[in-house]
Amino acid sequence: MKRSPLFLAVSLAVLLLGETGCLFRTRVVEMRTSTAKLQTATKQELIERINAEATQIKSLNATVEIATSVGGEKKGKVTDYQEITGFILVRKPDMLRMIGLYPVVRNRAFDMVSDGDHFKLYIPAKNKFYVGSAQVNKPSPNPLENLRPQVIYNALLLPEIDKNEVAVLENDTETIVDQKTRKVVEQPDYVINIIRRSGDSWYLARKIIFERVKLVPHRQIIFDEDGNVATEATYQVYKEYNGVSFPNVIEINRPKEEYSIRLTVTKMAVNESLRDDQFALQQPPGSQLVNLDQPNENAAANGAAGSAQFAKNPPKK
Repeated sequence: MKRSPLFLAVSLAVLLLGETGCLFRTRVVEMRTSTAKLQTATKQELIERINAEATQIKSLNATVEIATSVGGEKKGKVTDYQEITGFILVRKPDMLRMIGLYPVVRNRAFDMVSDGDHFKLYIPAKNKFYVGSAQVNKPSPNPLENLRPQVIYNALLLPEIDKNEVAVLENDTETIVDQKTRKVVEQPDYVINIIRRSGDSWYLARKIIFERVKLVPHRQIIFDEDGNVATEATYQVYKEYNGVSFPNVIEINRPKEEYSIRLTVTKMAVNESLRDDQFALQQPPGSQLVNLDQPNENAAANGAAGSAQFAKNPPKK
């Protein structure tokens, strides 16, 4: 195919102008990548690390500071509750107990236990004893009534990748503040995407994000079967306890229910023996039983209690 003389002339002019700098300009691109020294690992090495740490931990006995926030875009505001001291007991496969104490007076703010399927929660200030299944069947307008101990259990202990799951490695980046330059930069990380079988289909169950300076998990994202983020947990300040590396600051965010919990470990014992009675919680006499799985029965019971009180103490004429 022949080129027209006009086309050749225009092309030559463009090249000549480019050489003289008339048709382009050079801009300086600032380095926005972290300068930290990064470790490398294969997918299999990361999987083995996850599984090894999962099998290392049999139990936890921790003293923690608990900070809770409730609210977000749906409520249009966020309420931060005063930080309180608490105790967490964990024993595999699914046992958890968590106790919170009021500041100064040190009375119990709450006492909560779970066996993985069901949970119990006693709030002395309300004199209410809540029971329910590990899953939220009907979300409550009160975000803290949607709190389940299993959420905390799953955030504390990363489960191993089992035979019903497939792991896929992703090379990604995240935005951080560089420790040397104090500038916002991009830093490479590793993401293990864990895809789980549910019946005849598969879904993205979890993402475990490894930061690459110390090569430890520093985020875990748990999804529901519809692909929504159920829990996002972050892990910071790793320390060794009895030869086991464990994060001292754990932040748990539940975007759908709009609450978050930050646990700061002040004391920890790993793999000590925990008794069954340490996970036992009985309803205190005189407390009101609230079954979160059966709200209609609660309303009927409260109505009956109100009628009995009315009959006992009728209003004066």
